[in-house]
Amino acid sequence: MDATATSTAWARQLRLWEDEELAGALARSPERRAVFETESGIPLKRVYTPLDAPAPDALELPGRYPYTRGPYPTLYRGRLWTMRMFAGFGTAEDTNRRFKALVAAGQTGLSTAFDMPTLMGYDSDHPLAEGEVGVEGVAIDTLADLELLFGGLDLERLSVSMTINPTAWIVYAMYVVLCRKRGYDLTRVSGTIQADILKEYQAQKEWIYPIRPSVRLVRDTIAWSASHTPRFNPISLSGYHISEAGANAVQEAAFVLANTITYIEEVLKVGLPIDAFAPRLSFFFTAQSDFFEEIAKYRALRRIYAQVLRDRFGARNPESLRLRFHAQTAAITLTRAQPYLNLVRTGYQALAAVLGGAQSLHTNSFDESYALPTEEAARLALRTQQILAEETNIDAVVDPLGGSYYVEWLTDALAGRILSLMAEIDARGGMIAATESGWVQAQIADTAYTVLQRKARGEKISVGVNKYVEQGPGPAFGVHASDPAVAARQLMRLEAVKAGRDSVRVQTLLSELKHQAATDANLMPITLDLVSAYATLGEIVAALKDVWGVYRES
Repeated sequence: MDATATSTAWARQLRLWEDEELAGALARSPERRAVFETESGIPLKRVYTPLDAPAPDALELPGRYPYTRGPYPTLYRGRLWTMRMFAGFGTAEDTNRRFKALVAAGQTGLSTAFDMPTLMGYDSDHPLAEGEVGVEGVAIDTLADLELLFGGLDLERLSVSMTINPTAWIVYAMYVVLCRKRGYDLTRVSGTIQADILKEYQAQKEWIYPIRPSVRLVRDTIAWSASHTPRFNPISLSGYHISEAGANAVQEAAFVLANTITYIEEVLKVGLPIDAFAPRLSFFFTAQSDFFEEIAKYRALRRIYAQVLRDRFGARNPESLRLRFHAQTAAITLTRAQPYLNLVRTGYQALAAVLGGAQSLHTNSFDESYALPTEEAARLALRTQQILAEETNIDAVVDPLGGSYYVEWLTDALAGRILSLMAEIDARGGMIAATESGWVQAQIADTAYTVLQRKARGEKISVGVNKYVEQGPGPAFGVHASDPAVAARQLMRLEAVKAGRDSVRVQTLLSELKHQAATDANLMPITLDLVSAYATLGEIVAALKDVWGVYRES
């Protein structure tokens, strides 16, 4: 029987099933609601068959274009995903102790959280830093802090991720100088800085300079890294924060890919070939609660990315076409009500990320809806990943849901909507123009408001919050407490560093930074000189404010 005859026969069987088994079942007991759909609003049928998942033009296999089924042929059979727990608080010494505890517990990569002053470009002794030093992450003012942060840790063996954006190029420069001082071969050092500044204007809201000079700093970082730290990812294109701000899966994917196109175009303008830097572009996505939509999202992202890099930018190196991503379970789903349920939420979200082919994963701690995680809560979150890796046999098959009628159909459906939204962004003049106009921000805000309305009406269930609610006090457990002495200790070290450095050289270099910022020069070399001279992060940021000004959201 040929394909057409087979499809006709299947369609006949489907109609017969609908007329007999389905009609009888509905007559006896109607379905629970009239409409079933994904979190992105994609309507869902009750069953999917081969009629819904037409065969691709060619056999799709992992590690082969278009990489829908995975970036590598063996995936976890060859190497498990990196278990990278997010950590950072207090001074560099405090976070260093947490890093070492997590490594001892089996963590295979470091992920660094910085405090708000560091993220926003203020030194710990700035008036605006008061009350925030070391509270939400680790305080980093100078190279001396980074030296302590990674003290006793083998940075040629451990991959280090640093979640920082407006000041990312400065912290990256500190990391490079630290590795040089230790005598490391920079071609062997691996890690990631987030550095995705566009999503800050769109979702996270941590910025310093206007959009265009901020994108220039990202361009400079990518271009310099390509020839100096070839195993280091100079950017992690982040959909996570877009999702946390309220975007759905389609928006998260489309906005990240549109941001990626913008950065690529900027780097190409300085004459760097696409295959010289594209292999080190990395991604960071959320693992939300709609289990199958998340898996299909990752598959669709890989496919579209490969197509864009090959067809739009002419990439030919297979490494340029492979979308590699870190995933993090969704903090926005964590609840203060019945907080131990967060362990269950995190487990299912982590499973979706692994079934979707993540290269590294952070699992949120159950107590993060209260405070920074305690060491015990972070260990439980890490053990969640280790159970997945060691007890479920999930590493045995690459893309185990490939071929599922539903997953294949949903992958195609998401891809179509993502591409449509990307086309609308192009029609609006690209991502910078769409962000400057506030259009992107409005799309995210509208979706977030719709979700809040659905929760308020009880249409979107949050167990323990608007359904299965328990009265009375919740469970008692210890939460992380900030050390009130942190700021004093940090200020003492900062004062000592300033007193011991060559201040004349620092001022000379700051003047040179301003001069180069007014040109189109790559600012990484002068930044490396500055951090080597123990200039502070705040001093470097302030110098560029004199040239570029600051951003004010309209």
